Amino acid sequence: MSLAPRAVLVHRRTEYEELIARHGTHGHAAFFLSSRGRAVEEVAERHRRAKGALADVAAAVPLRWRHTRVERADLDRFLFAPEDVVVVVGQDGLVANAAKYLTGQPVIGVDAEPGRNPGVLVPHRAADTAKLLPHAAAGAAGAAELTMAEAVTDDGQRLRALNEIYVGAAGHQTARYRIGSAADPSGPEAQASSGVVIGTGTGATGWLGSLRRQCADGPRLPGATDPRLLWFVREAWPSPATGTTLVRGELTAGQRLWLTVESDRLVAFGDGMENDAIELGWGQSVRVGVAEGALRLVA
Repeated sequence: MSLAPRAVLVHRRTEYEELIARHGTHGHAAFFLSSRGRAVEEVAERHRRAKGALADVAAAVPLRWRHTRVERADLDRFLFAPEDVVVVVGQDGLVANAAKYLTGQPVIGVDAEPGRNPGVLVPHRAADTAKLLPHAAAGAAGAAELTMAEAVTDDGQRLRALNEIYVGAAGHQTARYRIGSAADPSGPEAQASSGVVIGTGTGATGWLGSLRRQCADGPRLPGATDPRLLWFVREAWPSPATGTTLVRGELTAGQRLWLTVESDRLVAFGDGMENDAIELGWGQSVRVGVAEGALRLVA
């Protein structure tokens, strides 16, 4: 007898829950918001809508299925299983937060607050969940295969990201390193910069797109399913010891951008998850390229 699918509901604390955790009571939270020209009623109503969407999704899980919930803050400690169907209830960014921990499981993105989010990665409503879950468990035919980026260090540590990977100083101060790729026959270049961003087509609406708009002749932005990455050096600083020649480019499947650290400590993290970063010491190398696995987003 085959194991019944498990629905994993991924969510995050609402702004109202964070306010209560910080200020203790509804009244104290209301006073805090009023001092900043905001009303607690609006925040509480958004909280109710988000919790209602999560409850509706949970109610749609078939009775014979197993199901569990995991908060964003606990994703790095949660063990996803191959038979899981992942339902992300929240904003687009929450899908990216979950993606790095998955290995091919189908993902259903449910918008907890329709009208407030772009809805690119969470295109569905809670009411759609009942029909989407069996479809996902049956193989998720037609699912979009979204390209991901992967960083691998010389000691075997790995990091995956749906939008982008940042390599640089933890506080975005000056980072020193050597950078190179197979597409640059001139060889590695010593640089000092605010870090390097390597991103996918999914990240083209965020940080990567912003960096691309600063370049008059930069490479074309990839689509979400395009197996191609773009990379940009942020604010490269020229000096007698550092250059600014290798500041942007693209990576296709099989190509790698590599950096060798020449600072006391740099970090690599994905999709803004700085609390789940890889630490890089002097002389350590990291290679970044297209990840072998993609995020399977249920259409």
